[in-house]
Amino acid sequence: MKNICDWNNCTEVGEYKAPVEKDNSKKYRLLCFKHIKEFNKNWNYFANMNDEEINEFIKADMTWHKPTQNFSAQDNFFKILWNNTLNDEFAKNDKSNGYYKMRHFTYSEKDLKAFEILGIPASNSWHKIREKFKKLVKKFHPDMNSGNKNFEEKLKVITLAYTQLKRTLKK
Repeated sequence: MKNICDWNNCTEVGEYKAPVEKDNSKKYRLLCFKHIKEFNKNWNYFANMNDEEINEFIKADMTWHKPTQNFSAQDNFFKILWNNTLNDEFAKNDKSNGYYKMRHFTYSEKDLKAFEILGIPASNSWHKIREKFKKLVKKFHPDMNSGNKNFEEKLKVITLAYTQLKRTLKK
């Protein structure tokens, strides 16, 4: 049995799905090729939405319209450390500052432990430290690991190691 196009008085075969509502439901109607082209040309998902609703949709779309995980008190901890990382003073390639040549630097036991945690040699450049930290954050972030608390604890240790090196190298 063939479906008839669900357009006004059309008798063609309806082979193409067109949504009935904007809510991403499974409801659809079948249209013929001619009418699906017309439907698509005139379709505007944001019709009848004000600017605020459009902005909220775009914001929610960044996380696929799913709630993000909140890590309660630790949320502020990660937010502060992550913002410090993004506003990193060491990223500047200013040869006059003390960060440029790290080979002549003496590291404490805490610093050496931090390098060990990050899995990089102590003679690395700041660029390599930052690069490794970013890779580890992506790998161990709880959002990437179904909210597993073990990964959250591992990420805390990595972040503290990075902060230790940052503090030491800033002196």
